[in-house]
Amino acid sequence: MDRAEKAELVAGLRSTLAETSVVIVTRNKGLTVAQSTRLRNAMRDAGASYKVTKNRLALIALDGTDYSGIGELLTGPTALSTSPDPVAPAKVAVEFARTNDKLEIVGGAIGRQTLDAAGVRALAELPSLDELRARLIGLVNAPATKLAQLANAPAAKLARVLQAYADKDKEAA
Repeated sequence: MDRAEKAELVAGLRSTLAETSVVIVTRNKGLTVAQSTRLRNAMRDAGASYKVTKNRLALIALDGTDYSGIGELLTGPTALSTSPDPVAPAKVAVEFARTNDKLEIVGGAIGRQTLDAAGVRALAELPSLDELRARLIGLVNAPATKLAQLANAPAAKLARVLQAYADKDKEAA
């Protein structure tokens, strides 16, 4: 890799870091190509990316960004997972690490806040952005549904009373 390619890689990584809200650092302890591909696909499906880079180039790209605090985590064969959704890469990495002991979660960062491995696991327990949106829509929609039920309740009660009188008249006749 020549100097121009390295500069291009650093610029690409720096632009990725500018667009992301979370960075998760993992350590590869001998993943096979098939396992690594499966992890990349799972990250992609969750809207995240998984990139193995040289630590020295990653440190250069991290310098001057909000994520510069994770530079000390970049030792050994590491990879960076990024996503605009702060929970997605953590969920995928933790789930993959549960089933594969060759992937170690080292830590990460949300903005300037650096996380250790336990912090990343706690982040993975949070609901995703889509789940939070669905809950919010449900909360907003619930009062409208209750209002509609309350508005229809008097008419339904009146209809039941009228039906009861009609049934009473039929029995009397």
